[in-house]
Order: sequence, then C-alpha cells, then structure tokens
Amino acid sequence: MAKKQSKKKCDTSSVKLKADPMAEELAKLAWAIAHPARVQIVRLLIGRDACMCGEIVDCLPLAQSTVSQHLKILKESGLIQGEVDGPKVCYCVNPERLEQLKQWVAAL
Repeated sequence: MAKKQSKKKCDTSSVKLKADPMAEELAKLAWAIAHPARVQIVRLLIGRDACMCGEIVDCLPLAQSTVSQHLKILKESGLIQGEVDGPKVCYCVNPERLEQLKQWVAAL
C-alpha cells in the first residue's frame, strides 16, 4: 500500500505578486500559439520569407475563413505581420517577437 505523501502548504503570508509585464506578454503569446493550426501557420511562415493567405490556406485542411481568423489572432499578438499587396495580404513572421517568445519560454 502506497504511503500518502504530505504536501507542503504554500505560505502566502509573505508572497506579494506584483504586476509582471513580461508574464502578461508571455501569456498573450502563449495564447496566440495555443491552437495547433496557429502553430502550423507559424512553422509554415518560419520556413518562408513571405506567404499569401491563399498559399497558407492551400497548406492546411481548413476553410479560408478559419485560416483568416487564426492569422488575425497571430497578427494581433505580433508574432506575424501582414502587408496588403493589392487585394491580397502577404504574411511573414516577426523575428523580434518570435525571439522574445523563445527567450521568455526558456526563462520559465
């Protein structure tokens, strides 16, 4: 029979959490890549200089409207950038923001 391990209680009397802008930004970026389709989009864009929305749609088993919604979320997070090119939008990874994400995750 397994012994019950006693759990140490967290002494919160001396713990004062302060606002942490880095934690908030990391959470925002983590939420942006919290969906498998968005991870696939970021991976796809990392491997290319730029990509039109239609090309991204062709690479994923998702409807164009669904891909557009995922692109919007990634763009709002700053992980990707979108530039209007006539009637189309050309997307690319924002390398500075991606590097921030990597550093913050490594710092966990």
